[in-house]
Amino acid sequence: MINTSKFYNILVSKGINFFTGVPDSLLKDICAYISDNVEGNRHIIAANEGASIGLAVGNYLASGKPSLVYMQNSGFGNTVNPLLSIADNDVYSIPMILLIGWRGEPGKKDEPQHIKQGEVSEELLRAMQIPYQIIDENSDVNVVLDLAVKTAMSKKKPYALLVRKNTFEKYKLLKDTKTSFPLNREGAVKLIVNQLDDSDVIVSTTGKTSREVFEYREELNQTHEKDFLTVGAMGHTSSIALGIAIEKKDRNIFCFDGDGSVLMHMGSLAINGMMKDVTNFKHIIINNGAHDSVGGQPTVGFDIDFPKIAYGCGYTLVDSASEINEIKDKLKVMALHKGRALLEIKVNKGARESLGRPTQTPIENKIAFQKNLLN
Repeated sequence: MINTSKFYNILVSKGINFFTGVPDSLLKDICAYISDNVEGNRHIIAANEGASIGLAVGNYLASGKPSLVYMQNSGFGNTVNPLLSIADNDVYSIPMILLIGWRGEPGKKDEPQHIKQGEVSEELLRAMQIPYQIIDENSDVNVVLDLAVKTAMSKKKPYALLVRKNTFEKYKLLKDTKTSFPLNREGAVKLIVNQLDDSDVIVSTTGKTSREVFEYREELNQTHEKDFLTVGAMGHTSSIALGIAIEKKDRNIFCFDGDGSVLMHMGSLAINGMMKDVTNFKHIIINNGAHDSVGGQPTVGFDIDFPKIAYGCGYTLVDSASEINEIKDKLKVMALHKGRALLEIKVNKGARESLGRPTQTPIENKIAFQKNLLN
């Protein structure tokens, strides 16, 4: 496996001293090493992958040096526009190194939301005329990075490293913020589900939140037709929930969101808040201040005020809670409120190691969920 310290030090020796991106489970070890060893604003965990490209462009313009931009291939789609309309040779010709976790690599078992992304990852890079290498645990990191940086700088264009699973040695994040809220995310999920009426609908965000919703229904011996598990498309959960709420005015639509998800496409809060005729949209942000599903790297979730932002965007009821009885009381108020409501629930990060994955396929989930909505 590639040693994280060696990889990082070679990058620095080649003039790369600015790092940005959105964490990925395949890259969590190198991301953790970067988090621990890059000081101050030389490392920025961005709201979304496209913003990371913008940061890399700006830094190159001001420094003349390429940046390292890391992401999961599922998030690579967020970079297509800035890569082609800003960084491309036909526009501003900006060098950078793209470190891309290859989820859904053909022939490798992975989750349904990664299969298509994995199949087309190489095709997409070729179509965008971005030179790339595939790297794994046996790659010679000196050779790989020498070619990557030289090509990026000589051709003044992005260069990609497509990273296979288990490429990097294990590294545990040292700069880890500890919180002491009464609940973790799974505890909050269970608490919320217990307060819902039979007619209520759940749209849950990607990652462990949807897995916890599914497993709690199993624990309760309940069916899953009232839950839409958004296994991909991070950041778009509330838009899906809003689309449902517009059609199903007679049912409360609860969006189970995460801080990282909301931050990724926070402009959706403004659109949600402006839907003045929608009275059944209930937006819950389970905020643990971390990208918990992909390694636990921090977000700015605890540093900003989600309720105030939502209120400024037009939500008619906003609140925040962390204590169990407080959460219960505010959920009751939220359920009765006729308008766009948001409740932030602050929780500790972390999940149990035994957490499973949905045993239904996304298509099976969609069919059952849609049948329930249309009946």
